[in-house]
Amino acid sequence: MAQSSDELIKREIIQAVGYVRNGCRLRIFPEGSNDDQKLVSEGGLTFQSDSVSYGSCDAGWFFKENDSWIPFIGLEGTDALNRGSSGNAQYQRFHHALGAVKEGYIGIYYLRKGNSIIQPDLYGMAYNASVTEQGIYLIVDDLKVINDLLDLRLKPIELKEYIDNYLLKMKKIYDDSFNLKYKGSWDTFAKKRSTIIKPDYIIKYAARMIRNFTDGSQRAGHIAVGEMYLTKYFFPNKHFYYLFPKMTQADIDYLDKNKGNDKEWYLLRNEPNVTIVPIDNVIGVSKDVKDSLIKIKDLPSKGIELKIYNSCVKQIVVGLNNGKISIKR
Repeated sequence: MAQSSDELIKREIIQAVGYVRNGCRLRIFPEGSNDDQKLVSEGGLTFQSDSVSYGSCDAGWFFKENDSWIPFIGLEGTDALNRGSSGNAQYQRFHHALGAVKEGYIGIYYLRKGNSIIQPDLYGMAYNASVTEQGIYLIVDDLKVINDLLDLRLKPIELKEYIDNYLLKMKKIYDDSFNLKYKGSWDTFAKKRSTIIKPDYIIKYAARMIRNFTDGSQRAGHIAVGEMYLTKYFFPNKHFYYLFPKMTQADIDYLDKNKGNDKEWYLLRNEPNVTIVPIDNVIGVSKDVKDSLIKIKDLPSKGIELKIYNSCVKQIVVGLNNGKISIKR
């Protein structure tokens, strides 16, 4: 029977790094255990920042100080590159190690080498998170990096130099990709990524609907979270308005009441500097456009419904760009 991604990653970590290295002890749980969902302070692998709990990590390394175990690294791993995840599915686990970064530790997103390549955007997201948050976020495909970090833990000058060089390497991968994919132009990026860039804020629009967050078979909620973090960390110094034209304030209220603890919705609603915007909170939209969107809001975006959605959103985007339509702030 083939190993699951989690089982494979955890076995590889134990084999490559071991349980103890340079005064750091590995914290890892077998597949099927729920102990990783406990907070780090309670012996688990879930980091919390400003009362927001981020996804559990697969592994963590801790050192003892004054009878307390202090985090050094929180790692989330995946075998996605060997399992057909070549696109934005790679973004969906970015938040798992983000809690460690927000709390001032080293967060690692380990993507085991495979048939697909790591999306270069991930390097940009992690680089900007490292610049703006308290800790460091590294995207790696080789567990040797973990050994290097552990070996340098007690050599702060050498550790900083190693991390700085790694961050520069990540930035170069991201910059080269941005210049190739978007010709170095944020306007091109905005058009390709359904984004509107304003001087002090960002708007990203997506055809999310309430079912994406209530139906367990849907993956769109995971995608929405991944895209949220991509947009936020591409523009870390701007407020981010995440516009869902196919959702109403009543939909938002329903999800807040009934799905407030579901991971995807919880993160979307609690991430600092991010605001979810339903169609009700877009000022200046014509009644025809709003009525058309409400009529298709619970239907999949395909066929005639997709044509209606695209037509309506095109009008909204034109208005947001020329100032005739605005976000209620």
